[in-house]
Amino acid sequence: MNFHTFLKLGRVSNLPTVWTNALAGAVLSGNPTVAVVFCLAVCLSLFYVGGMWLNDAFDAEIDARERTDRPIPNGEISVRAVLIGGFSFLAVGVIFAFWLGIGAGLAGICLAGVIVLYDWLHKRTILSPVIMGGARFFCYVVAALAVSGVISGYVILGALGLLLYTAGLTYAAKQEAYDRLDRAWPLGILAIPLIYALTQVSSLGALVIWMGLLVVVLMALRRLFRRDKGDVPKAVVTLIAGISLFDATLIAGAGEAMFAFVAVAGFFLTLALQRVVTGT
Repeated sequence: MNFHTFLKLGRVSNLPTVWTNALAGAVLSGNPTVAVVFCLAVCLSLFYVGGMWLNDAFDAEIDARERTDRPIPNGEISVRAVLIGGFSFLAVGVIFAFWLGIGAGLAGICLAGVIVLYDWLHKRTILSPVIMGGARFFCYVVAALAVSGVISGYVILGALGLLLYTAGLTYAAKQEAYDRLDRAWPLGILAIPLIYALTQVSSLGALVIWMGLLVVVLMALRRLFRRDKGDVPKAVVTLIAGISLFDATLIAGAGEAMFAFVAVAGFFLTLALQRVVTGT
């Protein structure tokens, strides 16, 4: 396995959105230090990469028919190696989470469980977008428990907003292999996190970030409804990058302007990395 295969398996272009999840969950829970946020970013990255590796391992047979460019059907690495690597990443992530605190470790076990559940069932159930949203939900929870040891109402509401946003984009992503969108109405769920994020706006800077998030969602929806060739995958990667703008809006609403700026940078970094390594 070469380095590029490692990057493709982990879909590392989306990692900035995981880092901003760590930042948002930490900020909503208290006043985190840069060191704690950095450790959380590393910890949640392990969960994300592990989940992406297992996604390819569980989907190996389907990818052999529909996505032959993926590393396993392309002969770059074996299913066994990907399974071992994926579960190893998750195990180290759980250990790291316990190092950050008992509560964070227990939440890390839940996060790992949701990730495996999604990878196992996502082709078999219509609820898979909600399960994927649950993984992002627990990113906030792990971060919050690592910072303060408690889960505040702001963390729960923010995490629920993130869950719904992720569920909406995951629904669109499920159609990507066919470059179509069978039904558009489930995308209406994206309105809920947008409305919630707007209620958290407490400054001009937060409003500007929220407006940026709104534009991103509307641009993605335009592509999804237009359904020209290539529109669905482009919309999906745009919505994925938009996760960082959702995080940034909540961070700015909490009065942390500098951290919000970092989260906005995560949006642009995700878009840039997606040009190098596919994000889906």
